[in-house]
Amino acid sequence: MSVMEFKNITAGYGGHTVLDNFSLAIDKGELICLIGPSGCGKTTALRLAGGYLQPKQGQVFIDGVDVTSRPPERRPVSTVFQSYALFPHMTVARNVEYGLRFQGFAAHERHDRALEMLQAMHMDDRADAYPAELSGGQQQRVALARSLVLKPQVLLLDEPLSNLDEGLRFEMREEIKAVQREFGVAMLLVTHDREEAMALGDRIALVHDGHIAQEGNPAHVYDHPSNEYCARFLGWVNVLNSCDSPRYFRVEAVRLGAEGAYTGSVERAIFLGSSWEYFIDVDGQKVRARGDRSMLLNEGDAVSFNITSLLNWKEE
Repeated sequence: MSVMEFKNITAGYGGHTVLDNFSLAIDKGELICLIGPSGCGKTTALRLAGGYLQPKQGQVFIDGVDVTSRPPERRPVSTVFQSYALFPHMTVARNVEYGLRFQGFAAHERHDRALEMLQAMHMDDRADAYPAELSGGQQQRVALARSLVLKPQVLLLDEPLSNLDEGLRFEMREEIKAVQREFGVAMLLVTHDREEAMALGDRIALVHDGHIAQEGNPAHVYDHPSNEYCARFLGWVNVLNSCDSPRYFRVEAVRLGAEGAYTGSVERAIFLGSSWEYFIDVDGQKVRARGDRSMLLNEGDAVSFNITSLLNWKEE
């Protein structure tokens, strides 16, 4: 049985519909990433899951129970907000304890549970610090600890890595996966970052104009997009127009070599550290490719390449 299910949800604000007949199920221990551009409806879905918004139609189930009309405090879910929403006047330990006050725990038990969770998040040495004394990554860990200490059935994460720099984003990405493995909690994570979604999600659900355009294993969705929109949202798509039909393919499908089926000239060469990226002019059409550092091409060089795999979808 799914731990959380959106069933035929229609929701919006005022007269504007944001989600239209939206359905999605999350299994126990599964991490699903909702991904899509701004305004697509992914954050609205998260608010519906948390009880911060009521749908116009449809139902939200948690562990088979209809919670559609229940307020946030009566749902077995917890939310990690984009801003972390830590109380600045409380210590780290008091922040983590806070939600337990409303569950009837005695003061000593709240304290013990908070310290246990902070230890699991490698933050027990900062229990007496205040949020202003913490780095962004540390604040993120405290926010996770505060949510997890409540032992929710579903953890909701609203773009949790968007306020962090690149190095910390990678570190916290691994932290979230470690939390999933250790606690076995189902997670619904909202992001607009495709790399983040594919790295974190057991499944990704690509939201477009209030509908799920495609969902599934990240690798499958990336390699087998259901339409051109999904293909382009998840990564660069090269197009070569031939006499029969256009050929669509990813950057990594381009294999540079001395005897390729296609020829062109290097329009631009970009150094990326571990590799080079090239934009190749093929009869007026631009193809993006990558090559390792052992094969250096200069702008203006003639180049040949093969295409190892094509993207295919049914035209709508």
